[in-house]
Amino acid sequence: MGISRSASCLFRTWMCDAVTITLRDVTEENFESLMDMELPAHQRDLLHTNAYSIAQAKFYACLVPRAIYQDERPVGFAMYNREDDGRPGYYGIYRFMVDFPLQSQGIGRRAMALLLDEIKAAPDVEVINICYHPHNARASAFYKSFGFVEIGIDCNHEMVAEIRLR
Repeated sequence: MGISRSASCLFRTWMCDAVTITLRDVTEENFESLMDMELPAHQRDLLHTNAYSIAQAKFYACLVPRAIYQDERPVGFAMYNREDDGRPGYYGIYRFMVDFPLQSQGIGRRAMALLLDEIKAAPDVEVINICYHPHNARASAFYKSFGFVEIGIDCNHEMVAEIRLR
């Protein structure tokens, strides 16, 4: 795992099994591909669309949208907040998805590791949190495998899990 710089953006890289996973900026060149990505029917009610999230990020400077790439192809989307609920040092992962046809291939696991590394590199980060449907056992197991600890249900009836760094 390393950090690479290109002329157009800073991106993080994970190379494994001859496949490279990177996080890149959302740009004019990739936003349409990101907006066209879909989730399976049983996941559609669990997450806002990428189009909604990209629009949100244009209006809220604290949101950081990231394109997930496999080699040179966009395959997913993530977005985090640098001041979750207005609290400095609290980072919230608001969106995380891999395009439906590419799920269950390890892309999400590699991308989440990169995303967490990117957030942990921020000098002020104290807590990273994420929310998900409390009955989503796959999401719960996935996030726990990265060290997230469930702390309870929020006012939106979602499970809140966090990693405390300080």
